[in-house]
Amino acid sequence: MSDRLILAHLPTPVHCLPRLSEWLGTEVWVKRDDLTGFGLSGNKVRKLDWLLADAQRKGADTVITTGGLQSNHCRATAVACRQLGMQPVLLLRGEAPSVADSNLLLDQLLAAELHYCTAEEYSLHRDTRMLAIAEQVRQRGGIPYIIPEGGSNAIGSHGYVAAGRELLSQQPNGFDACCLAVGSGGTLAGLALGPDIGQTIGFAVCDDATFFTAKVHDIAAEAERCGFEWTLRDNWHVNDAYRGEAYGVAGPEVWDIMATVARLEGLFLDPVYTGKAMLGLVQEARAGRLSGRVLFWHTGGGFGLFGRGHEVRT
Repeated sequence: MSDRLILAHLPTPVHCLPRLSEWLGTEVWVKRDDLTGFGLSGNKVRKLDWLLADAQRKGADTVITTGGLQSNHCRATAVACRQLGMQPVLLLRGEAPSVADSNLLLDQLLAAELHYCTAEEYSLHRDTRMLAIAEQVRQRGGIPYIIPEGGSNAIGSHGYVAAGRELLSQQPNGFDACCLAVGSGGTLAGLALGPDIGQTIGFAVCDDATFFTAKVHDIAAEAERCGFEWTLRDNWHVNDAYRGEAYGVAGPEVWDIMATVARLEGLFLDPVYTGKAMLGLVQEARAGRLSGRVLFWHTGGGFGLFGRGHEVRT
């Protein structure tokens, strides 16, 4: 069994955004991880390449993971499980709606086994709930494998250590700065543990900088315990100034920057992750804190647009 699967369509393109660059006055490039697939679109599939290979090695037939009601990670996990002949089981934060849309609709089409929990249960007890679900799977004769929120652990972070190498194979000189959204910490951790692609800035979309900085260090420590020969670079940090009121809540300034990027480049961002990160990139560049060649790592999330048309300002 190889160390990884090949679920993601790689390498993803990297190219300049000329009209956005002219509008902003800063040279902006994009790494298109929104093009890793369709149902598997976004950054999550890079992690799943490694996590589900580990699940197969351990003989699992059922994969349990967790996230918000419209989690990109949960949807991608469910798709990947069906492609591999496994049963997906999802613990989702929120209440089951009367009519499903977006990622949750896809979860239902994939016949994922769905469990729901309150925001408080999710915050305090999601890992305990997943362990209890795993025990139920064992009792009915299955072999469970648990993936943490966002696939954010040392095994999953392999995907973005490799992604950093992929970027340098495309752009050997790297960039002055690389910007990305941070929602669970695994993507940032992988890039920070990989080769030097330039100053790496994670724009938090929910928790604060202290939380995500600690998360990256936790993943780095786990990687060391596992014997992975990675070194955590110094040139990375978390910026939490653009996370907004709460996870999944996008203010008008986020929708405005999403509309600007769509109009200038035909590039779609989402209101949960990439819209907030792009707002951070634009505002930091305007303040003079970003300059030179700046890369925006597009981590996907396009399904998060659907069902939110009432928030768009025309």
